[in-house]
Amino acid sequence: MHRPRLNEVFGLTWRRAPAHTAIRYILQGLDSDAVEAAFRGHAKLLQAAHAKPDGGSLAIDGKTLRGSFDAFRDRAAAHLLGMFATDTALVLAHSEVDEKSNEIPAAQALLAELGLAGHLITLDALHCQRKPSSSPQRPEPT
Repeated sequence: MHRPRLNEVFGLTWRRAPAHTAIRYILQGLDSDAVEAAFRGHAKLLQAAHAKPDGGSLAIDGKTLRGSFDAFRDRAAAHLLGMFATDTALVLAHSEVDEKSNEIPAAQALLAELGLAGHLITLDALHCQRKPSSSPQRPEPT
């Protein structure tokens, strides 16, 4: 449906849309850190253009990606932490949670990276521990 526009923007001459496998190979070849940096920059611009003057509220939550485990390479399912701006309905950032950790240190690092002074931030009950830096390890999936 958007092939003519993509041809125009990227200077292509495709007569038909690429197969889903071609798109998959392109996405797999990208540097994930560079894609995340570009994503965060674009989301920051959108958030600044549409955010409420009071700074708005943000929600942080972690999710395990279904089907992302790799039994052949003995890799557990990927666990991501996402930050959502409730006033603009934008996802502002993603961060992968280390396999040998949980989302508490990942959330602390994400908040430090983004410098979110003046925002109300909500997190789930996992983050209400007395000593969040010495939190228990995330259990291995069975």
